[in-house]
Amino acid sequence: MRALCWVAADELAVREVPDPELRNERDVIVRVRRSATSGVDLPLLAGRDPLLRAGDVLGTEFLGEVVETGPAVRRHRIGDRVVVGASVACGGCWYCRRGRHSCCDNGGADVASVDPDLVRSDAGCFGRPRAAGGFAGGHAEYVRVPYADVGAFRVPDAVGDDRALFAADAAPTGWLAAELGEVRSGDVVAVWGAGAVGQLTARAATLRGAARVLVVDRHADRLRMAERHAGAETLDYRSTDVAAELRERSGGRGPDVCVVAVGVPPTRSVADRLTGRDVDRPDAVREAVHACRKDGVVVVLGGAPGHVDAFALGAVTDKRLTLRGSRRPDLRDVPMLLHRMARDELRTEHLATHRLPLEDGPRGYALFADRADGCVRAVFTP
Repeated sequence: MRALCWVAADELAVREVPDPELRNERDVIVRVRRSATSGVDLPLLAGRDPLLRAGDVLGTEFLGEVVETGPAVRRHRIGDRVVVGASVACGGCWYCRRGRHSCCDNGGADVASVDPDLVRSDAGCFGRPRAAGGFAGGHAEYVRVPYADVGAFRVPDAVGDDRALFAADAAPTGWLAAELGEVRSGDVVAVWGAGAVGQLTARAATLRGAARVLVVDRHADRLRMAERHAGAETLDYRSTDVAAELRERSGGRGPDVCVVAVGVPPTRSVADRLTGRDVDRPDAVREAVHACRKDGVVVVLGGAPGHVDAFALGAVTDKRLTLRGSRRPDLRDVPMLLHRMARDELRTEHLATHRLPLEDGPRGYALFADRADGCVRAVFTP
């Protein structure tokens, strides 16, 4: 079958790879109908994961049709149209039983023996390096889905493919951000980043009753999307004093909840260059910490591997802030989000700004990485 594979830093190619096969009785094989680029892929494209190998298949978000099922699968039949959650979780461990699928003990591999700095407490994920116990991603004609009764969800007939696709990762990540922030009726919420996750975080905050939602970014096309589809107020940080504006629009206190939904590009300080260690310097995180009101909540989504330098820890303690984070979402919210999509409460198809055949995958990722031609997400069809 054909699949979009990592070849080398900043280099992708569509290659012939072996067809996936059932390996366990809880597996299904899905024929992919749609897959989308994702911000979590960008560190991989840059070659920042030492466990990535040429031929690893990318793709975190995908949707398709079940074509084969293992003997223990109970919720799915051949022909079902399903969206597959980005997190690979067993459904039975201590964390999964409490709905914390992104912390599953069994969905990913312990890579401490490979590189102690890469130990993760979260679940497995599609499109991650095979050497780290990852699973082949959705930028392919077919995908093996483990624990299918836990992580694959039948799509209601009323929900189109381009809308349902974002229930795999971006929509549940946005909902989780609002949940971690404990957004309540009347809250003022600020979101840094107007990409797919930022826009869906803003929409989730509105659906949970926030009085005002403000999105901070510099890309005019994305800010217009946030206004139109998420009902948010927008701030262009190139021309606005963001901190002053947030205080003005929140009664002088600052937002109740601040969510950072942007990538964290790595830079290197003098000390880091001497030690040879990569360090992330999250300007948006520091801005959110300083902007948030006292006793508020700051939520950090995604991010990049490494260590944080010059973090405003004093502001966290002085202001009695709650700081929470997540690399990827849980699975428990996907059915609820699909129902909201079916009721037209949650629309996501506008995020698929570019639709391309899988053969054009490298070009789609170039558009996505550079935010060129108004690209928010590139969607591929095999």
